[in-house]
Amino acid sequence: MKLDKEKEYIKPLENVQHLDPLLEKIGNSRYVLLGEASHGTHEYYTWRAEISKRLIKEKGFDFVAVEGDWPDCFEINRWVKDFPGTPDHIADVLKEFRRWPTWMWANWEIAAFAQWMKNHNKDLDQKNKIGFYGLDVYSLWESMEIIVNYLEKEDPEVAALARRTADCFEPYRKNDSYVTAYRGLQQKCRNEVVQLLKEVRQKASQYENEPEAGLNAELNSLVLKNAEKYYEAMAQFDHSSWNVRDSHMVETLNRLTDYHGKDAKVVVWEHNTHIGDARATTMAAQGLHNVGQLVRQQHSEQGVYLVGFGSYEGSVVAGDFWGAPMKSMDLPKGIEGSIERKLHTLGAENKLLLFEEGTHLHKKLQDKIGHRAVGVVYDPHRERGNYVPSKISKRYDAFLYIDKTRGLHPLHLQPNGAKTPETYPFGI
Repeated sequence: MKLDKEKEYIKPLENVQHLDPLLEKIGNSRYVLLGEASHGTHEYYTWRAEISKRLIKEKGFDFVAVEGDWPDCFEINRWVKDFPGTPDHIADVLKEFRRWPTWMWANWEIAAFAQWMKNHNKDLDQKNKIGFYGLDVYSLWESMEIIVNYLEKEDPEVAALARRTADCFEPYRKNDSYVTAYRGLQQKCRNEVVQLLKEVRQKASQYENEPEAGLNAELNSLVLKNAEKYYEAMAQFDHSSWNVRDSHMVETLNRLTDYHGKDAKVVVWEHNTHIGDARATTMAAQGLHNVGQLVRQQHSEQGVYLVGFGSYEGSVVAGDFWGAPMKSMDLPKGIEGSIERKLHTLGAENKLLLFEEGTHLHKKLQDKIGHRAVGVVYDPHRERGNYVPSKISKRYDAFLYIDKTRGLHPLHLQPNGAKTPETYPFGI
């Protein structure tokens, strides 16, 4: 597959103004999903931030939803909206992110974007402030503790049900063994998780003792319900846990858009493997679906736009194994035959690809080609296994290619002692 003749369909990408063609193609879409080829790359975070800022300022987007835990991200949401009792500095919020990989959201790039959001929100009415929410399903224990403590103050009757639900899981909490918990979980406990969600949903509007308290209670309860499904699926040692997790993220996303009104617009930040349509990859043959596919299927009439990211070489923050210390690793050059190598061969500059039906570029990239996906666990010496065969122009509506990238800046590894890095807030 040669792309030499397709240069007229590939735009430069060197500054924020070069995003104009992308913003034009996004048009009136209400769902814009922005990917990343790793969870530890500076440029993916900063370019997503610049796109999101323009969507918020120019197209009236209402909130940002990310591949993060609901409880932690809700604290960012409270901070950017200046809710009562929030810390003075965003660093104090992000330092509370303790679940590995901490660098994924506790980094200077997120700190800079959150500060921009807070400044943007400063003069807006409470109902118009831009939100920041987590979509993921991992925070079982944290969500359980939050919902029990909250309901004991706000709704003692429902709190009794929440305590019974928590008691079901208590024998397993010491080892934090989700899989063991769900293998041994009694049906009665599962029923009570579902009943708890129903009760909280029915009464959520009564819980608004501070802004969005009812929403927070409801979505922590939703985590409990879907965490049960997720970790039970993990115990089966098959791929079904992936589908449960991505379905949960879309269910959470749908609840958030409902909460923000019938015309709500949302920006989603997740890994390419979640936001790129699974039907255009080998995931589909394994029976897997993902967020991008589900959002397209459910909301195409409201406008859905999927944006992938990738790079040829550089560095990335990741771990050698799950729970390992984070470190900066070399990102090898894209392998022969990959989309990353082909775009580099056209020239070592950043590029914006827009996939329009009928164009030569769209047709050229309908065939499967290797596309790199780096996780929080990464071994650059086993690089070929990190490439997902993808029909790029069907997987995404647009693609941002950054030729050489660098690792992001984790907050928990503060450069120069306690000083903010000199390049903060990392403007493009």
